[in-house]
Amino acid sequence: MLKLTVCMLITLASTQNVLSQRLRQPREVVEAYRVCEQFKSLMAKDLDFDRAFEATFTKSAARRREIAITEGEFGSLDFSHVNNATLIDAFKSRMQILFLTLPLASPNNEEEEALFFPPAIEAIFERKPPATAEEFSVYAAQLKRDVAEFRAHLNQLAGRYPRVAERIREFKSDLSKKIELPQDRVKPLTAYSKGKVLGLREEYYQISDYAVIREGSEMKIVGIRFFSRLF
Repeated sequence: MLKLTVCMLITLASTQNVLSQRLRQPREVVEAYRVCEQFKSLMAKDLDFDRAFEATFTKSAARRREIAITEGEFGSLDFSHVNNATLIDAFKSRMQILFLTLPLASPNNEEEEALFFPPAIEAIFERKPPATAEEFSVYAAQLKRDVAEFRAHLNQLAGRYPRVAERIREFKSDLSKKIELPQDRVKPLTAYSKGKVLGLREEYYQISDYAVIREGSEMKIVGIRFFSRLF
């Protein structure tokens, strides 16, 4: 009976500690953390950036367009005549390729590097954005084909080589890790530095590698700072 009482007290204290941490944060901060966790959880299932993007990113077409232009790294083209769907699809393809690359990052030796990145896959990384905006739709379509080729290559490697399957498992496990709510109160920031995604006075939260805003009644992601893992 004494042991049961002690266990109950420990559990109660632990629960109160978690609740006290949550109570220190505004409700929208907790929701911001939740949407970041949702993105990570969706990505951890099958590394499908499109699905995770649609579920957790801003729904504003204007913001999505600016995210694509700012983070797509498509060069200094005049995008005024490129429609939103094409731009956003190209951005999602670029991000998908980067996420598929991460499990293969830092090969152990030259032999492994050649296995991970044969000429056909290297060609994907060497592909440059078009010289003119008129060619962008063709480029965006090619990026979609690149994604399909890269995913097929990764799946083939995982099926043939246990070490690649383990790399993918570890990467997904890392994605699945929770983002801990800090004890200090999280405050909103302004002057978001990435292009015209947000106005200078618009507030956002920096949650780990994610920039999150309130959009209507929901919290939505507007940017990921995951490039620090690559460079």
